[in-house]
Amino acid sequence: MDERNVTKIPVRHELPRLSKVGVYCRVSTNQPEQLRSMSAQASHLTRTVLHSRGWILIDIYLDFHTGLNDNRPELQRLLKDCRSGNIDTILTKSVSRFGRNTAETIRLIRELNAIGARIIFENEEIDTSKCESEFLVTLIEAYAQEESYNRSENIRWGIEKRTQNGTSLLYNRRCFGYRKNENGTLEICPEEAEVVRLIFDFYLRGGSILSIIKELEKRQIQTPSGKKKWCTQTVVKILTNEKYIGNVLLKKTYTDGFPNRRRKNNRGEKDQYLAEQLHPEIISKEIFDSVQIERQRRSNVVVDENGEKKRSGKRYCSKITSETDIESFDSILDYSSYSE
Repeated sequence: MDERNVTKIPVRHELPRLSKVGVYCRVSTNQPEQLRSMSAQASHLTRTVLHSRGWILIDIYLDFHTGLNDNRPELQRLLKDCRSGNIDTILTKSVSRFGRNTAETIRLIRELNAIGARIIFENEEIDTSKCESEFLVTLIEAYAQEESYNRSENIRWGIEKRTQNGTSLLYNRRCFGYRKNENGTLEICPEEAEVVRLIFDFYLRGGSILSIIKELEKRQIQTPSGKKKWCTQTVVKILTNEKYIGNVLLKKTYTDGFPNRRRKNNRGEKDQYLAEQLHPEIISKEIFDSVQIERQRRSNVVVDENGEKKRSGKRYCSKITSETDIESFDSILDYSSYSE
């Protein structure tokens, strides 16, 4: 029998695939102590990646948003990188740093598992690529969510109590027309107060919001934020701000229940708190009330028989049209101090 020619093909040893790691860190605010926490998180997790065999650091993702906030741009960027294959391992400090709640965290874990990506929660020592990890994450996230709820309610209770007894710092929050003195209370800023008086006077003399804007920009008067262009909402806020008669109304808006925390206008659903004569007035109460009555008269929003709001066909036209009408305001305000 002829001898066969057999060639041995050796086993091909492939190099282990490197894990492409993205480090995700989050803190709730950009306050100094939170910034220090962010720095510590990022430094520690980065060192962990650099000292782990088979790991390569691709990017670091830093969010400065509360976990209840939907708008976490860095988390969205991280997820996008995972979907495109740039990242296959996410390293983060803890379960509570990642998802908003249990449902969202489990949804993200399943989505990432489906595309071959995993999350490693360092504090809990959980690797989501392992089959038992989802159950552990559910338990830990549920506990973290309850803890977050209790903390949130305690903060809300403290804010409510300070609002009730008049010690809240919100009572002295500055607005256009005022500045804070050395005691931290509001006092009139003369130059800005003249602009406020002009807006109220112009409106009561028949000027529309758009005509007021045009005149302010013509005179090169800057907005409260220092911009050249005024917007309708800025003028409306000035015309409706009770601070200009010395009062402060708190709880104009509120947030709905945990965990969504969406801000809504308070139309009587929650208690409000009114502090009267808290600081010097810029506008008299009579003028302020007259403006509110005039705004209601000009409004083109009507309520139908079902209680639903809709716009009517009427439009308000400014009653100030001539140069003489406009020039009559020159005696009210020295605009030269606002010229650029």
